[in-house]
Amino acid sequence: MDRLDIAKIASGIGVPGLDVRLVERCTSTNAVLMAEKAAHPVLLAAEVQTAGRGQRGRSWRSAPGAGATFSILRRMLCAPRKLAGLSLAVGVAAARALHGLGATDVALKWPNDLLAGSGADAKLGGILIETRIQGREIAAVVGIGINCRSVRALGLRLRRGLTSLDDLVQPAPARNAVIVAVAGEVLAALEDFERAGLPAFADAWRSLHAHEGRRLRVRLAGGRTVSGIADGLAPGGALRLQTRRGMREVASGRIISARALRLGAAP
Repeated sequence: MDRLDIAKIASGIGVPGLDVRLVERCTSTNAVLMAEKAAHPVLLAAEVQTAGRGQRGRSWRSAPGAGATFSILRRMLCAPRKLAGLSLAVGVAAARALHGLGATDVALKWPNDLLAGSGADAKLGGILIETRIQGREIAAVVGIGINCRSVRALGLRLRRGLTSLDDLVQPAPARNAVIVAVAGEVLAALEDFERAGLPAFADAWRSLHAHEGRRLRVRLAGGRTVSGIADGLAPGGALRLQTRRGMREVASGRIISARALRLGAAP
């Protein structure tokens, strides 16, 4: 098995003051770090998560040795309201890192998924950000899961399109290398986000958006749906949709369908 190696991860990232930890098994790396009160950045990687989590309480599943699952804890010196778009900035950082590893067709799905494959519609990974107030700062925990090795049974069980790095790059990068590359970019992005906020990432996110210019159906938190053409981001990270009634900003929801526009089609 392509085992994780704490020495390779720590030396590869090379960020002063970063505490790198590796555990064989835990409930979820996010849950463990959410209980931490460290004053310095911490990266926790796990071979196996028994209760990995995605957005809106969904489970994150990964077979042993098949994924790169890790979380980063960092204290952020910015107002809580400014963290609304942090998952978008982290998505840009993760996509850049994966492009550098040879997976050049990795794209982003609002608000927190990494897509790739034919038509960029299969899920490669996901991001989960959780925060808590810690004195006058915000402790942000950035959880990242990336499929590194194909597990056909998992896709069949989840009944959705999945892809992995070994589908995209040959030879596929080692999981240690994936964590080093992605974590390095994410740590740099957290620093940039703290200083400049989401505007520093908005153009890059739009260029990586898998559904830009497509007609989307988005299920809102209350169960209703809204349809429109994807048109970038609002300043706070909401998805902009050009609807029949004008521009609408969706701050929270789930994209349930995306299709290309017919020539001459109206919003």
